[in-house]
Amino acid sequence: MNALMNQVQSDTRLLMRELTHRVSNELASAVCMVSLAASRCQDGQAQSVLESVLQHLEYYARVHKALQMPELGAPHDLAEYLSELCESVSRSKLENRQIRLVLGAQATTVASERCWMAGMIVNELITNAMRHAFTEQGGTIRIGLVQCKGNALCIVSDNGRKPREERPPGGLKIVTALAERLGGTFLQRLGSYGSTAIISFPLAV
Repeated sequence: MNALMNQVQSDTRLLMRELTHRVSNELASAVCMVSLAASRCQDGQAQSVLESVLQHLEYYARVHKALQMPELGAPHDLAEYLSELCESVSRSKLENRQIRLVLGAQATTVASERCWMAGMIVNELITNAMRHAFTEQGGTIRIGLVQCKGNALCIVSDNGRKPREERPPGGLKIVTALAERLGGTFLQRLGSYGSTAIISFPLAV
């Protein structure tokens, strides 16, 4: 039974790596295509627009790279990982919507796969807040990471201005599933404006 489960997990990892590899190739092709178009463009305004699109594509590619499933083994500093991820997410998705992303993270060493899953959770929560919490006036998303009694405690909050009833009732199944996979818990509190999500999971298993 254990051998079968290990084979299934191995096949799943292989499939995910193949999928992310293909997406990476498509993103690289899009970057090259836009770059070539910008270099050939004679109109200054159009060239400026293409260069802006190119920059955003490059940051999207960086986000995708950060969210790829890692090789098992070496531990990672989750704070450093989140810093790189948040910078790419901010530049690709948030800045043009006037949403500020603030990270305060304590150095936290976890296994590579657990680091990746925590990053997936944070990225999903940021995306959820971006889509459903803010008006055109923008706002702030804050992320905190600390260690507490052998656990990593990650808090993602926003000061969204949209009324609570405008937020979707679901959409967080991925976050819940990943938190459970980490052996941890996920809790979200919605206020009249803004929300706070709390994720806690063991540093090691």
